[in-house]
Amino acid sequence: MSESRKIVIIGSGSAAYTAAIYAARANMDPLVFGGVSMGGQLMITSDVENFPGFAEPISGPELMERMEKQVRRLGVKIVNEYVTKVDLKNGSPFYVETSEGTSASAQALIIATGANAKWLGIESEKRLMGHGVSACATCDGFFFKNKEVVVVGGGDTAMEEANFLTKFATKVTLVHRRDTFRASKIMLDRAKKNPKIAWVVDSAVEEILGNGHVDGVKLKNLKTGAVTEMKTGGVFMAIGHQPTTAFLGGQLKTDENGYVVADDRTRTSVSGVFAAGDVMDHRYRQAITAAGNGCKAALEAERWLADKGTH
Repeated sequence: MSESRKIVIIGSGSAAYTAAIYAARANMDPLVFGGVSMGGQLMITSDVENFPGFAEPISGPELMERMEKQVRRLGVKIVNEYVTKVDLKNGSPFYVETSEGTSASAQALIIATGANAKWLGIESEKRLMGHGVSACATCDGFFFKNKEVVVVGGGDTAMEEANFLTKFATKVTLVHRRDTFRASKIMLDRAKKNPKIAWVVDSAVEEILGNGHVDGVKLKNLKTGAVTEMKTGGVFMAIGHQPTTAFLGGQLKTDENGYVVADDRTRTSVSGVFAAGDVMDHRYRQAITAAGNGCKAALEAERWLADKGTH
């Protein structure tokens, strides 16, 4: 299958779905390549309390299911295949190809492929994800009121997450593999001055303990080899995120961490290509900010096409 569209959207999180809603309502007949594992990071989020419009908490997967239904109700075609190749070199129209051989051309393109949290890669982490294991303190911190939690990491993100969690948790233990930190001095000093933050250095999480919900961690001292257990109600991974940009083949300008560089109007280094959500936002990484970016990207794409005389 090969199609020609005014606009193609790559992604299936809140940024992509919001962009699709706005593009559809503007009669741009968008085509969405959503990948196989639809829904983005919200698919591993248990309860969402900070997305407007829901008086009671809603699960991440249910929220994404509702967004997808809204997109489909507007007649948007969603292809559940991963985009593996794009051609941006010659400008608009842009060409997109999936792992299944499906291709499309687009007058304008919105990249909303998100970013994946980096994980330790241990079985217990996967088993307890969304049940005490999280990679977003601002998303889930509220659920750990009056509990002790662990934060894994040694960079600015880890310091920021640890400080944020002290608003809810009685104690935050920061676990780091070394005794030196990648965090900036100001962030490290701020964390060290916080009386609710404890430190375990030269150590790694070997296993997350719990049956149905986190109730402890098994820590290994990397210098002595000693293994100890610590009780905790939650474990927050703060070892970084990896934006999903490899398929772009370096054709868009990215920063040193691989995030697409976009201006405040979501415009990228290639005219006619826009970026929205976590693929270009390493600061907020929230469903609501991603949705806002998706709205902006669709509106900017519509104006760009109108200026070209193609919409």
